[in-house]
Amino acid sequence: MGSFLDFVRDHVPAGRVLEIGCGDGALARELDAAGYEVVAIDPVAPEGAIFRRVTLAELDEPGPFDAAVAAFSLHHVHALDAALDRVVELLAPGGVVCVDEFAPERLDESTADWYYGQLRALGAARGSGVPASLDALRAEWAAEHEGLHGYDRIRPALDARFSERAFSWGPHLHRYLDAVAGDALERALIDAGAIRALGYRYAGAPR
Repeated sequence: MGSFLDFVRDHVPAGRVLEIGCGDGALARELDAAGYEVVAIDPVAPEGAIFRRVTLAELDEPGPFDAAVAAFSLHHVHALDAALDRVVELLAPGGVVCVDEFAPERLDESTADWYYGQLRALGAARGSGVPASLDALRAEWAAEHEGLHGYDRIRPALDARFSERAFSWGPHLHRYLDAVAGDALERALIDAGAIRALGYRYAGAPR
């Protein structure tokens, strides 16, 4: 699937970029090092010239931006529609939104079974506990993602405001599995139809 930075660079070769929900700032620093003019926002953003400790609603940074990027942050945004309306306002003509997200609702039985097996292998390697059963795993998964926006909420909100330029499903669960199972293995199983893809990337331009 490649890195999200590569995905952004494919759709935004250069320019001014707003990162929504920057977390620890890792992506923002990569974008900055790649030559973009970055403004990265998050209520708990780190210190630094490119960071702002604000929400999107509180942002007073003037636009326009050539791109808005959101890596695993939109599922947390409470007022999703208002946030995406604000993104449209901040983008320059021809600007692009790039999203890296996942769909927790796509964890079906076969995918959960594979994931549980990998967690058990990881637990054995670490000497740490794992859910007691597959049913326990599914219950924990549901509890962890309760109240978060899934694909079935985010995608219609994007489509109401943006025209798709690119979209793809891809691996996601390997992010929780350290070295036990990597991106390549998960991708191979997805391509073989053995498990479902939970990760997705989207790029679109305002309608």
